[in-house]
Amino acid sequence: MTLRTSGNAASAIPADQGVGPLLRAWREQRRVSQLELALRADSSARHISFIETGRSRPSEEMVLRLAEHLDVPVRERNALLLAAGYAPRYPETPLDDPALDALRSGMERLIQGYEPYPALVVDAMYDVHAANRGILMLLDGIPEHLLTPPLNAMRLTLHPEGLAPRIRNLREWRGHLLAQMDRQIALRRSEPLRRLYEEVAAYPAPEEKPGAEPAEPVPYFALPMQIEHEGRVLSFISSISTFNTPMDVTVAELAIETFLPADPATVKYLQSMVP
Repeated sequence: MTLRTSGNAASAIPADQGVGPLLRAWREQRRVSQLELALRADSSARHISFIETGRSRPSEEMVLRLAEHLDVPVRERNALLLAAGYAPRYPETPLDDPALDALRSGMERLIQGYEPYPALVVDAMYDVHAANRGILMLLDGIPEHLLTPPLNAMRLTLHPEGLAPRIRNLREWRGHLLAQMDRQIALRRSEPLRRLYEEVAAYPAPEEKPGAEPAEPVPYFALPMQIEHEGRVLSFISSISTFNTPMDVTVAELAIETFLPADPATVKYLQSMVP
């Protein structure tokens, strides 16, 4: 299943700030001193100080070098270049652009090949761009208003009418997802992502079902998502893959999330559904 969405991870940084204050903000957020950054970037603490205070205009190469050593996201590297008076280096190609046909079809083949296990493709705002039949199986019975594009994975998982009532270990899984979002907010400094975080963090957790028997203990190697499906409890371990050294904003913000069965019972049940 392929879903077209309109969401993006817009920058939260004001466009009218100079490059110096922006670089200083990234450096302070990364907790790197001027001297340490200078050593990483083969420069001097004096030059870094002059750049941050506006006494010196960095070259385009220097802006990109500092951004690399500060682990600045690709979208924000464009913002730094613009603030320094240079043209953006990284394009932002719409995912449905013919130039990304090979990428799009490759991702769809990948998640389809992962069936019967669930897999999906999300962007930096956790909007879903593609999902396989394993995901659709878990979404069976979800209200239509939550499935209207743009479908958001965080909203769908934590909403009280979404998957949340079905997740047996909701407290732990919810904490994992919110911590993951918090890390992304710190990395990207995205106000839209912050607003999404505040929305889903405010969702009420469902009351514990009376008389529910605890699942049989299993020595999991990572925190599983334990979810009810047709009277069974399925357990999955989540894994997220991103693209190495992306040169496009859209590609840089895509992630493929796969759900690996965490116990033999889940493997057996999913494989029994294969025609």
